[in-house]
Amino acid sequence: MTDSPALAAAPSVAVIVVAAGSGSRLGHVEPKAFVLLQMRPLLDRALDSIFAMREAVQVIVVAPIDRLMDARRIAASVSARHEAPDTTTPPPPSPAATSTSIAAPPSRTVTIIEGGRTRQDSVDRGMSALMPSIDIVLVHDAARALTPAVLCDEVVAAVRSTGHGIIPGLPLVDTIKRIAHSGAILGTVDRSELSAVQTPQGFPRSMLADAHARAAQNGRLEAHTDDAALVADAGLPVSVIAGHPLAFKITTPEDLERAEAILHAATASPTPAWHLPRIGTGLDVHSFATDATTELWLAGLYWPGERGLSGHSDGDVVAHAICDAILGAAGLGDIGSVFGTADPRFTDAHGEIFLTETVRLVAAAGYLIGNVSVQIIGNRPRFSPRRGEAETLLAGILLAPVNIAATTTDALGFTGRGEGVAATATALLYPAPRAGRSVGQPAAPAPLPEPGQTPDLNWEA
Repeated sequence: MTDSPALAAAPSVAVIVVAAGSGSRLGHVEPKAFVLLQMRPLLDRALDSIFAMREAVQVIVVAPIDRLMDARRIAASVSARHEAPDTTTPPPPSPAATSTSIAAPPSRTVTIIEGGRTRQDSVDRGMSALMPSIDIVLVHDAARALTPAVLCDEVVAAVRSTGHGIIPGLPLVDTIKRIAHSGAILGTVDRSELSAVQTPQGFPRSMLADAHARAAQNGRLEAHTDDAALVADAGLPVSVIAGHPLAFKITTPEDLERAEAILHAATASPTPAWHLPRIGTGLDVHSFATDATTELWLAGLYWPGERGLSGHSDGDVVAHAICDAILGAAGLGDIGSVFGTADPRFTDAHGEIFLTETVRLVAAAGYLIGNVSVQIIGNRPRFSPRRGEAETLLAGILLAPVNIAATTTDALGFTGRGEGVAATATALLYPAPRAGRSVGQPAAPAPLPEPGQTPDLNWEA
């Protein structure tokens, strides 16, 4: 990042990313912002554009309460792709909800906060987390995942030059008819007076705060579908600037297919070697502990009543095999060389710690995890009743699909004799797009720790 005075100063612009909407119209059970678009959540792609803005910004992600950790991991992954920092800038305390601050580049402060029951309630909560230095607020939909950074910059510039609300919009190309409930045509609307508005919508902070306060006082906060309508209802000026075709909202399966086609066309040129996917494999084995009180942790889950596995950490063979597979695919070594067994910080450490740091390392190296497949080999515990639980947990950590299978060896070998458990894993990585290089071209590999040193573990914070 550039160490210019503008970037070093406290940000004057904030972007509230609304990511609390459902994905029902997309046909998904998960919230819309966490639906995958070419192996990356919509929120990931939306944040990518915001992180590419020209100036320092405070980023506030408003997410469902049960997806706050997922939002945090997504933001951390995007931050790593845009050059991870050495320090964390804490956000101001938020009275609205539980919030989590994560490490971000020097020009970015990222806050994850719980959303509200409605969109306007979520925006209200996001505004409660604004830093004192903020004087311009952009409100953006995570579902507009392909919005280019230049549009965000243009909205900020227009707010500064006019001193009032700015929204991007596109002219309508279809003929618009007014119709009755019966379907009868009542007339033709002059489309020259209409615009299909988009986000981000930008406002002076005081203007947006005043409009929200008035609407809440008059009981009209939930009567408007966007912030521009809320501000206009308060009698405050809002202007439209030229929008961008890529800032469309992904709402239906057809919208998702359109976004997939756009991204596919952008990468359909002849594929250089550095653009190809990379595959890694991992293997880990641990014997059962001699101490009957040792807890069993497997696939990130605690297994009550089962004897645990021996090891410097918690002995989670699934987590360790996955780390080996991911690190190997990225060319970053293996779990032993990256983490080591002599570090006291890893004593009894759970697999989630290793997985989270591995995700950060491969993101810093310029890769995204496509999917992971794991095979557990052992007589116990009986894994099938908790397979779905384990896959969901690990997929949330890796931000990628995870499939786990379990088998025995028909009483053959050490696993067949019940002496321990083994796991193998295969991981597929994709080069991640990043500002400043061609799509898919990986960054310089993240440096491995020198002998005697340990990784930069953001989980310690």
